[in-house]
Amino acid sequence: MTPPPNRPEPNPADQPRLRMVPEARHAGPIAGAWWPHSNDLVTELHGFLPALTARLGPIHRVIYHLGTWAPAPRKARIGDRQVCLDGYRHRPATTLDVVALNGTAVAVLIIPPNTTSDSAHAAMAAAADPTNPSTIDSLLAITAPKDIDDSAETVGAEQQWESDGGAGGH
Repeated sequence: MTPPPNRPEPNPADQPRLRMVPEARHAGPIAGAWWPHSNDLVTELHGFLPALTARLGPIHRVIYHLGTWAPAPRKARIGDRQVCLDGYRHRPATTLDVVALNGTAVAVLIIPPNTTSDSAHAAMAAAADPTNPSTIDSLLAITAPKDIDDSAETVGAEQQWESDGGAGGH
């Protein structure tokens, strides 16, 4: 008996960071959220599309916003398929549409690669929750950097400004 071929251990960085609404419960504008590791579309699709193939069947086309991703070819071999990559400027920058060979299509929210882990996971969980009525904009607001409460710093700066004569107190 021949031993199984050596297979490299899966690298967590190669795994797609993807959360999808359960198939039977998908009714909103998006079917889930994806947090790519970079803005290199072709590289990222190698992990992402196989994860969607189980749900949609063979993937035929990916529609994306040109400004969100690094330049990509019009077609790319992903796994054993040639996939059409259609970039447009008029598409929403925050979503990616995936179309299967059978015509089934899903829109997926794109979490920016530089998003913090906690924010990205919160947005992905909310996007994959079939009971969550959030809009795409409100889901992305979860990923936005939070304002730092600098009120104490502001008060100190104002006091310094006034003591330096900034409020007309010569």
